[in-house]
Amino acid sequence: MTKQVAVIGSGIMAAGIAAGFIAQSIPVVILGRSKDKSDACLDKAITLANKIGLVGENAKKDVAAIKSAQSTAVLEDWTNWDQCQWIIETVAENLALKQKVFQYLDGVVPSNIPIGSNSSGFPISKIAEGLKTANRMMGAHYFMPAEVVPLVEIVMGQNTELSFAQQACELYRSIDKKPVLVKKDIPGFLANRIQHALMREALSLVQEGIATPDDIDDAVRYSFGFRYAAVGPMTQKEISGWDGMANAAREIYPSLSNITTLPAKVEQLMSEGKTGMKAGEGFRKWTPEEITQVSDSYSRRLKAAFDVLNIQ
Repeated sequence: MTKQVAVIGSGIMAAGIAAGFIAQSIPVVILGRSKDKSDACLDKAITLANKIGLVGENAKKDVAAIKSAQSTAVLEDWTNWDQCQWIIETVAENLALKQKVFQYLDGVVPSNIPIGSNSSGFPISKIAEGLKTANRMMGAHYFMPAEVVPLVEIVMGQNTELSFAQQACELYRSIDKKPVLVKKDIPGFLANRIQHALMREALSLVQEGIATPDDIDDAVRYSFGFRYAAVGPMTQKEISGWDGMANAAREIYPSLSNITTLPAKVEQLMSEGKTGMKAGEGFRKWTPEEITQVSDSYSRRLKAAFDVLNIQ
């Protein structure tokens, strides 16, 4: 019998994470603050699992049969930890709350079972600080939508043992995710550091009036962003040659932005409540119709990009 995965939390990320395991015939237990919230999260997870495509045993089962293989409970009421192969916490991005959850897990989960946190900002070394079984605790950072985006960052803390991190990587490979091992617990982990380096330069170019947000989007999407769906930046330079990159870098690097605070235009947007589509306005205004159109297009393009990534 396949051991289950425990997903702690009942929000959007919990549903997406659970869906990835459910789709691959790995049973899941969702542990939330209330049974009602956990049940609702499971229903959402099964819907998402169907949307991304069920495989293995699940491909032959109907929704009722799939649901019967899953379970839900209130976190403090559940005791079957020895039936788990992996535990991942997805509660709100609040350090004190995550520390409280991990302190509880430290005392109830057998020490041979690895535990991950989906925190996007707090280092696992802080979340697991002072805990006696911190050696089996690590970051397990997904990207939204968790059921679609393949990457999972497995981040080792100060006390994480490599064998536990490798165990988590193997589990994710088995469900067709793409884990990367981050060997040091640094701010932003791996992908967000690279992403924020790009955003710092992009926002600086907007601040200086050199380019519009739309032109920056087009410059990224239709040049190197277009290529990165085929290969990553390191391999792309292996193809084109490091000598050409080096010559350009010597000219460009000295002029790149090295600001350490947000540009004034972004601070102004925040102060005016213009936080993007959810507020109806960011760098530009968004109508409800435009929001629906762009969101739908984004989902379709993500699916197309996923298909490209799987071309051998």
